[in-house]
Amino acid sequence: MHCTIEPAILYFGTPVVLVSTLNADGTPNLAPMSSAWWLRQKCVLGFDPTSKSPENLLRTGECVLNLPSERQADLVDRLALLSGSDPLPPHKIARGYRTETDKFGRAGATPLPSDQVGPPRVGECPVHLEARLLDAWRLTGPGDDPRGTPYALCVRIVRVHVDEALVAEGYPNRIDPEKWRPLIMSFQQFYGLGSRVHPSRLATIPEEAYRPVAPR
Repeated sequence: MHCTIEPAILYFGTPVVLVSTLNADGTPNLAPMSSAWWLRQKCVLGFDPTSKSPENLLRTGECVLNLPSERQADLVDRLALLSGSDPLPPHKIARGYRTETDKFGRAGATPLPSDQVGPPRVGECPVHLEARLLDAWRLTGPGDDPRGTPYALCVRIVRVHVDEALVAEGYPNRIDPEKWRPLIMSFQQFYGLGSRVHPSRLATIPEEAYRPVAPR
C-alpha cells in the first residue's frame, strides 16, 4: 500500500560535498551540501541563495568539491549550523545558525593548495575536484519569490585528486567502487554506502567509452 504525503524536504539520499571557495578578503570558506549531481565532467550544485558559497562562486568562478567518505562524518558535522554570512539571514538565525569566519579551523580540516583554482582542498577528504563555473540560474517557477529561490550552478571539473588507495588495480584513471565509500546524506542524517547489491549491465561498458572526445 502507498499513501500520499507532503514532506517538507525531498532529500532521499545523495553524497555529501564540502565546497571550498574564497571569500572577498581571500580567506577560505568551507560549506557542506548534498544537492549535487554529476554528468560527464560537469557538476550541478544547488544552493540556498543567501549562502556564502554561491556568492563566492559567482564572484570568483572557482571552487573545489571535496568528497568525504564515511570516516569524515564527524568533520562534516562540525560544520553544521555554521555560516560564512554576516549578517545572517533571518531564516538561518531561526534555525540556530551562527556566523563562523574560520570554517577550516572549526572543522579541524587541513587546507591543501589546489593546482588550477584558488580555493584550497580539504586534506582529509579522499577526493578533491577542482572546478570552474560554467553557468548559473535561479530555480524560479510561477508564483515563486525570485529572491528566495535556490541557485543552480554548473561547474566544470578541471582537475581530479584521489587517495591512491581508491585507484582500481591495473587502471590508473579509474576509481574502484568497492573501495570508495562516500558519505551519504538522507533526510538530514548521515549514512554510509554498503556493499554491492546486484551486478550492473552498465558496468560491462568500459569507462573509457564515456570520456569526452575533443571536437575536431
